[in-house]
Amino acid sequence: MSDPVGKLPSELDQLPDRDTEETAEWAASLDAVAQAAGTRRAEYLLRRTLQHAEAAGLALPKLLETDYVNTIPTSAEPEFPGDEAMEARITAWNRWNAAAMVTRGSKYGVGGHIATFASAAWLYETGFQHFFRGKEADGSGDQLYIQGHASPGIYARAFLDGRVSEQQLDNFRQESGGNGLPSYPHPRRLPWLWEFPTVSMGLGPLSAIYQARFNRYLQNRSIKDTANSHVWAFLGDGEMDEPESTAALALASREQLDNLTFVINCNLQRLDGPVRANFRVVQELEAQFRGAGWNVIKSLWGSAWDELFQLDTTGALVRRLREVPDAQFQTYATRDVAYIRQHFFGANAELVALGALLTDAKIAECFHSSRGGHEPRKVYAAYKAALEHKGAPTVILAQTVKGYTLGAGFESKNANHQMKKLTIDEFKSMRDKLDLPIPDSAFADGQVPYGHPGANSPEVRYLNERRAALGGPAPARKVKHVALPAPADRSFAPLLKGSGKQEMATTMAFVRLVKDLMRDKETGKRWVPIVPDEARTFGMESLFPSAGIYSPLGQTYEPVDRDQLMYYKEAKDGQILNEGITEAGAMADFIAACTSYATHGEPMIPFYIFYSMFGWQRTADQMWQLADQLGKGFIVGATAGRTTLTGEGLQHADGHSHLIASTNPASLNYDPAFAYEIAVIVKDGLRRMYGESPEDVFYYLTVYNEPKVQPAMPEGVEEGILKGLYRFNQASDLENAPAADAAKIQLMASGTAIHWILEAQKLLAADWNVAADVWSATSWGELRRDALECDEALLRGEVRTPYVTRALEGAAGPVLAVSDWMRQVPDQISQWVEQDYTSLGTDGFGLSDTREGARRHFGVDAQSIVVAALAQLARRGEVPASAVKEARERYGL
Repeated sequence: MSDPVGKLPSELDQLPDRDTEETAEWAASLDAVAQAAGTRRAEYLLRRTLQHAEAAGLALPKLLETDYVNTIPTSAEPEFPGDEAMEARITAWNRWNAAAMVTRGSKYGVGGHIATFASAAWLYETGFQHFFRGKEADGSGDQLYIQGHASPGIYARAFLDGRVSEQQLDNFRQESGGNGLPSYPHPRRLPWLWEFPTVSMGLGPLSAIYQARFNRYLQNRSIKDTANSHVWAFLGDGEMDEPESTAALALASREQLDNLTFVINCNLQRLDGPVRANFRVVQELEAQFRGAGWNVIKSLWGSAWDELFQLDTTGALVRRLREVPDAQFQTYATRDVAYIRQHFFGANAELVALGALLTDAKIAECFHSSRGGHEPRKVYAAYKAALEHKGAPTVILAQTVKGYTLGAGFESKNANHQMKKLTIDEFKSMRDKLDLPIPDSAFADGQVPYGHPGANSPEVRYLNERRAALGGPAPARKVKHVALPAPADRSFAPLLKGSGKQEMATTMAFVRLVKDLMRDKETGKRWVPIVPDEARTFGMESLFPSAGIYSPLGQTYEPVDRDQLMYYKEAKDGQILNEGITEAGAMADFIAACTSYATHGEPMIPFYIFYSMFGWQRTADQMWQLADQLGKGFIVGATAGRTTLTGEGLQHADGHSHLIASTNPASLNYDPAFAYEIAVIVKDGLRRMYGESPEDVFYYLTVYNEPKVQPAMPEGVEEGILKGLYRFNQASDLENAPAADAAKIQLMASGTAIHWILEAQKLLAADWNVAADVWSATSWGELRRDALECDEALLRGEVRTPYVTRALEGAAGPVLAVSDWMRQVPDQISQWVEQDYTSLGTDGFGLSDTREGARRHFGVDAQSIVVAALAQLARRGEVPASAVKEARERYGL
């Protein structure tokens, strides 16, 4: 058989063909089928052959798309194990109360979403009745990532099982008075119910993948048996447009996370209209997930479609479903049968003939409501198949109608995401459709009533029996506090005594401290080092051979540096999570580790180290997710500041991460200058986060890659280090101290800037007879937090003086604050400093240069600090004004 004209060469042309005659016969057979039975028959045979080959385990590329039909046909569905009628009544009550709660709240203008849960009700209810494991059984139960906009349905279910009161339903989105319910899954606001915040769309799917991965990490490291924990993530098809939603799909398949199932509610609508108006989002998602190596289950059509598919002897119906764009299918769901006959079945003669065999009632049922996601038998079949599939994660693409059961005014309408209430007449129609025993008299006051069958009703007994069989209520967050013993003091001692004459960057000091802490017999195994590649940049390669890099496959190769002391070692029980170039993925890892104390009852101590520029700026949304999820751990911004990372330039120069971090109420932010400060901060952080009275906070530490001699810790500075400020030395301590009557100034700095003001202190004394005391400001943020608390106390009639005010009390002269950050960072405390206050910082864009050149450019080097200090003193009349000009000229400014 000759090749087609113009055929491009392919990879097959490069492979040897041991039997060209046999190959030609296969090709001739395909040509014969196409000529005799048509190209459609030939296409069908090819698809079936490829599917058969895949099922047989042959190493062939997978089909990225299958036909627009259910993966599991009705004939292959397993027997449904529950009481379908009873579960329908339970679901009806939950649908009703979810809609009633939002509608009743609308009179206060607080909003709420109705349509999402209405479409997804059976996706949740089938899981709650038959699959989702609670926390009262052995193990940790399942982890449920609930779609944020579906929260009213979860509250409605909690009302039915007695965990939420009618008063709480009426306080939906009204929390300030107490006894209210937050809008979405917020663990910090409702910590006994919600485990995972998900409504910042895209973060739920990303976090779910890394949670499933972290479950395996705990298992492989023999910390917790998580074999029976399954992660379920409920997502919207529109949500899949967020880049975070699909960022880690390959990781999930690469690590064979068959403990993970995505359930995507494909109601074909996002917030303002169709997800893929001119295309088909289900097919797009199938190709995306199959291409990434996931098992894909499509549950698209309800049982009413069975008759249509049986009558489709030519494949015309399947082909038509594959070509109709989503927006048009939404239109079919809202139009009458005549329209559907004309615009869908009228596409060709084969479909006209098929349509003629169908009653109007059948067409209306199929196109208006019959979807796979609305039928518990089909949802059950999909969930069961997902759990039974091994070796890869599963995604279930379940098609639904957005606003289902809410009436024609809601269903499939573009605006239904913004529609917050139903009228009384619409509720009565919904009641009749759901067959609920709610009399008209219950609407007498013009307000829709809540419905409940009774605490001892068959529905509630059935619900509680099912949950008891599955391990208790869900969702639920349960924390059994396990205090970790404080590490031995010997781990901190090397940093406290200083580095002698040896220079050491604070980045290296932190890594050395953690390395020692990881040797602790009690808590060492609980440390989880996380790094998004570039571990060697941060001096962490020494951890590779000792702690190992986690890989579920272990090490299947011989590393190129195996003969070196610090070789690249991967292991199934490796402790380090080296994520590659993904700050979002590393942050999702960090969140899973930070909340293991609640999810699994196993407190872990993660530290996530990264280029400080690529932390808060890139993943600040996840930092809020971390705070909401009440996570605990250490975030470490390495190569910090705008001038310490020599030569890298604008997009690597961080002068603002502390400003962003200051906006997060759960983040305790420190910019330590010396190694001993790091030791004190980490030790206290372990106490505050993992001790007898744990706090729901996390730490942000910035460390620098600039080698400096690290001094020993002075006596009595621990309190100041933790509170944010202490006097490091005084002008009188200098070898050549200024005269007793010299002008005085207080120099204050954080991080690496301490070295600039120490040099400036000497210049001021030697060249200008100015006495400058040096203060280490370990945390501008903690100083501000304390001052704000004092201000709040004043409103309650309590008079408290901020720590920064007390610390500087009696300090002579003005205050000049300097940092490697924007001036807004040290300026956070200015209103509580009673002395004259000004600051220097690195405002503007970074640039490529040496450290000295960059600091001169920003005006924060020692000489610039001297000039700024003299200018402050000159304004007060304490040095001659001419001294400022003279200093500029002397130092070449």
